[in-house]
This record gives sequence, structure tokens and C-alpha cells, in this order.
Amino acid sequence: MTARIFAYVAHKRGVPDEAALESLAAAKQIDGTASPTAVVTGSGSDLDAVCKSLQSSYGEIWKLSDEALAYPNAELVRKALMTVLPPGSIVLLPHSHFGIDLGPGLSIKLNATFVSDVVAIDAFDGRCLKVVRQEFGGQVSAHVHCDISTGAVINLRPGAFKAAEVSSACGAVVDKSSEVGTLSAGRRYLETIVAESGDVDISKEAILVSIGRGIQEEENIHIAQELADALGGAVSCSRPVVDAKWLPKSRQVGSSGQTVKPKLYLACGISGSFQHLAGIKGNPFFIAINKNPNAPVFQVADVGIVEDILEFLPELTSKLREAVNMR
Repeated sequence: MTARIFAYVAHKRGVPDEAALESLAAAKQIDGTASPTAVVTGSGSDLDAVCKSLQSSYGEIWKLSDEALAYPNAELVRKALMTVLPPGSIVLLPHSHFGIDLGPGLSIKLNATFVSDVVAIDAFDGRCLKVVRQEFGGQVSAHVHCDISTGAVINLRPGAFKAAEVSSACGAVVDKSSEVGTLSAGRRYLETIVAESGDVDISKEAILVSIGRGIQEEENIHIAQELADALGGAVSCSRPVVDAKWLPKSRQVGSSGQTVKPKLYLACGISGSFQHLAGIKGNPFFIAINKNPNAPVFQVADVGIVEDILEFLPELTSKLREAVNMR
């Protein structure tokens, strides 16, 4: 293995995104002997805090500090990375809104292969990297052979790679800021508008019963609510339920909705698109219930149940109530 592996780490208020450990796990699948380097951009004390927190998992952290990078503008980050990454690098990015914005242009500037939404690493033989992507809403797994002799930019689906264990390593922070030079972009950050919270803040719930198309109609939502009540949790949903105006936007989990970190997550009648899974953090115990045995959601679930939720959820609620009454 001659190519060096880098993982771009996004962060917020001094806390690295959980994808940092997922990227580390993906790097180890590419080359188990490699020591990937984390690259972090930003400014001020938040950037220093992120670098420090990554020292326990990465052998080396490259710090790119500049006031222009205080807000993660992909146009500016792309220019910064171009100046410091060596030729032939393998760069790992999360397949998030930001990663999708950053990755394609970065691969062009680096003259590197680009692969998006990767869910697994098959093999690497020194020149050809074999990865797995999902297409047609997750119904088809495409095995892609990539010539990475000139490097690669790979967007990893959030949650597809089990986060690596935090080691006892003490990585070195290398300040590369002086190599970046002057940064300018055609777009600039204006402000962040926080969405109004609804009647329930699903981002703070420990237990979520999440419903998708499988609920079929608005009148059936009470089935999920009764289960949530029995578990002491709340009802959340995927985008189709919000689009149908059956539940408010504040209940939506996903890249275009809320980010949640429950301890227990029940995906009921949800296919498991990456947009939905991107909103689930913290590695909860994941139970998937879907009548389609080939639903992509089963690939990430700890427990998979092939049943019609309209029949299964009331039965589960009944058994939970019986168990409570027997105490």
C-alpha cells in the first residue's frame, strides 16, 4: 500500500462528527496496516478542541486554521485541501450534504477517482479498490472496481461502517495552516436559521418509534403512538409521512429533518434510504420491522422482523402492556 489515507472530519462547536470514527473503520478495511490521517478545518478554540479529541483515535491530525474556514464552506475547504494533500491520496468523506458538495469537485482538482455513497469496502490490491454502492433506493447493490492509481475521493454513507473503537493512541497534531495561503470564494456564509421546535423534541428522546410508508394512512398513526406510549418514547417518521402532511416536519428523522441520538430506535415500515439513516447518530439499538425482506434497512438493523407493521405493532404493544401488568 503506497497511497496515504486521509479522513476529512467535520465538527460542530468543538465536537467532531461521529463519522470520524466511521471513516477510521473504513480506512482499516482498505488497509489494515494503514495509519490514516485526520484533516480538520476551522478556526479558534473549537478547532483546537476537535484536534485534541481526535488524538485518541488518529495517529496524526492535520490542522488547517483560517478565519475563512470558521464556517464549513465546501468551496473554501476544497481549495485548502488541494494545497496540502499529496498526489495519489485516498480521501474519505461522509456522504452528507457537505460531503456531497465537497467530494466531486475535490476529485477533479486532485485528478482522482470519485465514488459516492459507499456502503462497504470489498477489497484492495494496491491499484484497484473494490467498493459497494446501493442503487434504485437500496434495492440493488453495485460492486464497483475503481482504479485509484492517481488517488481517490470516497464518500461514505453515514452509519454504513461500524464506528471504530477509540484507542489509547496519542496522535500528533500537525499545523498545516501556513501552507493554505489566501482563501476566497464566490459564496459566503450569512446566517444559520434554526427550525422551530414542535410539540415533541425527538432529538432528546431516548426511545423512538419511527414510521414510514408502511403505516399506509394517517388514521393508522395511533398504532405507532400506542407502542411509543407503552415504551415511554415518542413517534418520529421518515420524509414520506411529512410530505403527506400526516406528521409535522419536527418529527422527521433524516438529512432533511432532525438528527436524533436515541438509545432504542424502531424503524417501522421504513425502507432505509441513506437520507433517513443519516439522521440517526449515537449507535442506538436498531430494530427494523418491514414486510419486505429485501428492504435496505435490514442491513443496518441489530434486529430485523419481516412482518406487516399494521398487524405486528398492536401485538407488540399488547405484549408490552401484559409484561408491565405482571410486575
